[in-house]
Amino acid sequence: MRTAIILTVILSSGIEDTFGALCSGNPGNTKRGCDRYGCGNYGASRNGYHNLGLDITCADGATVYAPFDIRLNAHVRPYGNGNKIDDGIQFTGQGLCVKLFYVKPDKIKGWVKKGERIGIMLPMQGVYPGITSHVHVEMCDRSDPTEYF
Repeated sequence: MRTAIILTVILSSGIEDTFGALCSGNPGNTKRGCDRYGCGNYGASRNGYHNLGLDITCADGATVYAPFDIRLNAHVRPYGNGNKIDDGIQFTGQGLCVKLFYVKPDKIKGWVKKGERIGIMLPMQGVYPGITSHVHVEMCDRSDPTEYF
């Protein structure tokens, strides 16, 4: 009986069970497919480089939520050019370090509980008309985040 209890605890504590919805309007964290700008899967080819993250669909202006209990660590700029979508946030939690791009963060330091608002989706259509608007999820170590979705 003791072994069964331990196994239950191990199986129910997996990270795959802890990711909540990233964006309002996308409770299942639907991944971006392909459009005229490329594909949203990890490793997809993009004009001479590879996508080092996973794109989760999110409408421009949608609320972005903490996918699990997190500690906000830093403000990030994916492009460094100051365009309309050059904003994001880095956070840690569940033993992971994650960056979200194309998000205007509400704040860049502090603790946030799973499901609480961390920011809003920026206007991708203003930079890439016709793209499937999305939050780019990138692990700090650049490993593939797909297994968590």
